[in-house]
Amino acid sequence: MNRTTAIGGDPHIGIFCRILEEIAVVPPEVPDEFCEALKAALDVELVRTTIQGSSIVGSLVAGNSRAVVVSGLAMPDEVRALEDYREVYRLEGTMNAAGNVILANDRFAAVHPEMEPEVIEEIKNHLGVEVIRLTLGGVKTVGMAGYATNRGVLVHPRATPKELGRLEGVIDLPIGTGSINMGSSLVGTGLLANSHGYIAGDETSGFELGRIADVFGFVEGI
Repeated sequence: MNRTTAIGGDPHIGIFCRILEEIAVVPPEVPDEFCEALKAALDVELVRTTIQGSSIVGSLVAGNSRAVVVSGLAMPDEVRALEDYREVYRLEGTMNAAGNVILANDRFAAVHPEMEPEVIEEIKNHLGVEVIRLTLGGVKTVGMAGYATNRGVLVHPRATPKELGRLEGVIDLPIGTGSINMGSSLVGTGLLANSHGYIAGDETSGFELGRIADVFGFVEGI
């Protein structure tokens, strides 16, 4: 199986798409070839919608199997498209690019360290998980600097022992450092994964794919 793909020649597939375990939120105009690759690798149902009229769905959506956190600027029809699959919480205020500022799976969520306490409480209640403030490699936009599934967490290659220790304190899953697309440290921008599989931007090297497979427990699939 091909483990790399692109959207219109762009390897930053994580900016345009968000995987919420068994569903994939994708913009309406993504090519059929990409959609077929996604379904083959991850065994997901596609949910086609823009968010706040934009195609950068991966940057504006976060969540897990229980709920979706979406930009507060999402339009009513966009929210309704997501509500067919999950409870939806709209992230209001200036820090509303949910996919950039939240890293989540079914066991935990890590958020931008400057997020307001009341917003953190709402995220905790909707996603049903413990929430921690975190940076990864000093990057505050943890949704870009890491990628979490229910099998493991891949993070910025320069994540510090203290940052990794914070993650180890809230989850009992494999945690590893790595990169994407030939050395990009913002692994969330070029990776899509769930409990069934993974697919990366088409500039990702064989070594990087091996690291992804190792962290998420798919070594035999390489």
